[in-house]
Amino acid sequence: MRNYDLEFLKRFSMVLGMLGLITLGLILLAYHLHGRIPPEVSASAAARTQERIAPAGAVYAGDTGAAAQAAAAAAAAAAAASQVAYGGTTDGSVIFQNLCGACHTNGVGNAPTLARGDWNARIAQGKDTLYKHAVEGFTGNAGVMPPKGGNPALTEEQVHATVDWMLDNLK
Repeated sequence: MRNYDLEFLKRFSMVLGMLGLITLGLILLAYHLHGRIPPEVSASAAARTQERIAPAGAVYAGDTGAAAQAAAAAAAAAAAASQVAYGGTTDGSVIFQNLCGACHTNGVGNAPTLARGDWNARIAQGKDTLYKHAVEGFTGNAGVMPPKGGNPALTEEQVHATVDWMLDNLK
């Protein structure tokens, strides 16, 4: 190697070392400054911000606004009622025709049909057991009953009404 190459490497190494020290110093300074910043906004600053951005007033639309509010309340009530299966009806025949009949008409999954012979052993266990198996579901040698017939939107009253309807219509 030539003499001026060694001189260049020596100076270049010094520059790289100096840049490394400066970088390390900046990292330590940033770490120190980051530790001094409060971790969260104070409650009073948040309250002042909410006060600054709060609406200055409201709009009154008279009878039109009242009608819109009444319509919105009616829509909300209809939406809440639609969350209950079959409009909340407790007519067992409606629920049986729309849900239960799929299995209990043909005996799918060993489901008892509306023949009295299929129900005698079950009736002997008592109505409370029938209600419990219909609401919570049942898996056994006699078959499989999904909870609430597979429709979780059914209420317990609807399930009880359907069980009662099925028992009243045994042949």
